[in-house]
Amino acid sequence: MPTPTYTALATVTLVSTTSSVTFSNIPGTYRDLILVVTGTTTAGAGITFTHNGDTTAANYTSVNLRGTGSTATSGTATNANMISMYTTQSQGVVQFMDYSATDKHKTALARSDNSANEVYALARRWANTAAITSITVGGGTFNSGSTFSLYGVIA
Repeated sequence: MPTPTYTALATVTLVSTTSSVTFSNIPGTYRDLILVVTGTTTAGAGITFTHNGDTTAANYTSVNLRGTGSTATSGTATNANMISMYTTQSQGVVQFMDYSATDKHKTALARSDNSANEVYALARRWANTAAITSITVGGGTFNSGSTFSLYGVIA
């Protein structure tokens, strides 16, 4: 099996607070996408990842695991939430598999952590066969200095 190659596609570092960051015109030339979010929010928030402008919650279904050090929970959801971020430094990594395929629904795996609050893992399906050409990250107010990096993965 070949070693995956990551190609940096775009990085956004915020210079002021903002409620969303959009990566658009994503080329369809990679197998997977990886989106890394590092930073803080003005309040704890479930961070959403929507595709191609689709904000219909019913199109996004997921299963999740959460651990706080003293409690572990799991659940299902119908919304675009994928990671959690807090007022203290948080990081989330989301992998979008086969994002440019047009013969299947899109799947993604996410994990996030914040040492003061929790670790979180999630598997999600976007009920759409369109290639992902844009991703909007939202759901909270991101603080200045937060960084959003998008990578294309070639296997």
